[in-house]
Amino acid sequence: MKNIIGLLVLTAFLMSCNSVKKENDLYSKANKETVSKDHPGKKLMETNCYLCHSATASHDDRIGPPMIAIKRHYINSETTKAEFTEAMQAWIKNPNEEDAKMPGAVRQYGVMPKQYFPEETIAQISEYMFDFEIDQPEWFENHYNEERGKGKGKGKGMGNGNGQGKGKNQQQAQTNFEDLPYGERGLKYALTTKAVLGKNLMGTIQKKGTLEALDFCNVQAYPLTDSMAVVHNATIKRVTDKPRNPNNKANTEELEYINNFKQVIANSEESKPLVKEMDDKVKVYYPITTNNMCLQCHGKLNKTIEASTLARIKNLYPMDKAIGYDINEVRGIWSVTFDK
Repeated sequence: MKNIIGLLVLTAFLMSCNSVKKENDLYSKANKETVSKDHPGKKLMETNCYLCHSATASHDDRIGPPMIAIKRHYINSETTKAEFTEAMQAWIKNPNEEDAKMPGAVRQYGVMPKQYFPEETIAQISEYMFDFEIDQPEWFENHYNEERGKGKGKGKGMGNGNGQGKGKNQQQAQTNFEDLPYGERGLKYALTTKAVLGKNLMGTIQKKGTLEALDFCNVQAYPLTDSMAVVHNATIKRVTDKPRNPNNKANTEELEYINNFKQVIANSEESKPLVKEMDDKVKVYYPITTNNMCLQCHGKLNKTIEASTLARIKNLYPMDKAIGYDINEVRGIWSVTFDK
């Protein structure tokens, strides 16, 4: 009888332990997902990287490999977080074909344009990528395994796949930001619009050159921006203190915000959305900063702007003031207005 009682007690104890372990595992998983969602590197990656490296872009719209591909090529079982962060910092400071760890992607998309980012921004993005799972397209695993089978770096870029990432439903869901805080909601509206403009502009530059990109901006920039405004049920504008198109000239209040963001950038601080609440509407402002790609049309003559490009600018925009910029300067701001 004592043996039976002892066996029952032991069984109950083991079952209790298993139950506690399962609860702890579930808590650990939920806690990790919460930490992942709230990690500053996640938002920074979406803000700074997804224009070119989105996991949901279709094959025709992709202008760079998804972030998961970068993670897989730079991290193995022996890579430390410090080593990965150092490699990311080095690449961002000097992207070039010789040092590329993804030659297949370079062949397909070319070397990414050099852009300025604060080191702290890259460090937080690298930490998030290293510590947590990140979104990946449905086609990626098959492509990655095929590439490894052929030998690292000898594949065919990012492949064709079905190119739909996680499907149209997810892409549509990403436009539903009404539950977000006002600042984050306005930022999402601006960044999704930036992504649409950016992928079309980058694709035009890669396929047809800078002069054709100017024509694209002249004809397509406003319709594309307006189409995203319809998607988000918001008013979305780009305004500046040095307009190329007079319709983009900032008003007195917007000029103040532009100057505020210029100070933030000059101090190497991370920009945050500026929110202004009214009775029934909200206005959100966020800076537009320059990178190397921008300087092809907004830089300095005989340094980053060719004479033929400047001549086309003057032809399309006789009152142009939007030149003379360097990397990481405030070109203007997004102005996003939506209902509360």
